[in-house]
Amino acid sequence: MASQQNNETAKSLPEIDWRSLKGPFDIIGDVHGCADELIELLDRLGYAVAVEGEGASKRVATRAPAGRTAFFVGDFVDRGPKNSDAMRIVMEMAARGQARAVIGNHDDKFLRWLKGHDVKLAHGLEKTVAQFGEEPEEFRAAARAYLEGLPSYAWLDEGRLIVAHAGIKAEMIGRNTTAIRHFCLYGDTSGKNDAQGLPERFNWAADYGGETMIVYGHTPVSEPAWQGNSVCIDTGCVFGGQLTALRWPEKEIVSVPAREDYAVLRRGFGLPPRRPANGDS
Repeated sequence: MASQQNNETAKSLPEIDWRSLKGPFDIIGDVHGCADELIELLDRLGYAVAVEGEGASKRVATRAPAGRTAFFVGDFVDRGPKNSDAMRIVMEMAARGQARAVIGNHDDKFLRWLKGHDVKLAHGLEKTVAQFGEEPEEFRAAARAYLEGLPSYAWLDEGRLIVAHAGIKAEMIGRNTTAIRHFCLYGDTSGKNDAQGLPERFNWAADYGGETMIVYGHTPVSEPAWQGNSVCIDTGCVFGGQLTALRWPEKEIVSVPAREDYAVLRRGFGLPPRRPANGDS
């Protein structure tokens, strides 16, 4: 019965099997509304982005280097200063075939707000909601449609690469269920809160031994964190760190510094501990 339910649920989830889509890719870490830094990073990578106009007439013009595709690990919004512009850039690049993306946990919560669900305006969502409240209804509707179509992870490049917001375990690859979607958005969690009152996390990547390269974000680190065949590229731009991209297949890191500290990082930079061997937290 559980297997049947998982299969039925998967039919309603966006497709994750993109193995026929090949690079080269420029995989970009958590943006969190840092649109200025995103434009600077894209420029370093050979793209060009210009935000033009004001209010309802605001538009984005983009250009991509021949043969390359930007790929976002999710968390476009929350905490940062220009959440609407960050979404504009990502959506315009996607519409022009210049970018792909997976959804992050902050994007998912924002999507629930866009759908009219009762969500708590905290952890930076209050900034996103306030900024989108000044946007035309057409733009909010377009953002909702875009986010609804994003997968929880993308299996790419003939199976050699996965992009997932918070990561994925080897045994999950190729499957598409609500439980796997939750892991891809939130990572390995205990369901409890830590001493700071934040969700307790564990370092799933410390035990990953698969052949598929996994590129993820979600957990702010001071520098890209390589473990086995995985790398975390959320270098905490919104917390005063950097916005980072990984060029694939070159595995070259390109970063730009944050222009200021936009939010306070309560937990500190760094990967969480490995889950205890007995499974207890």
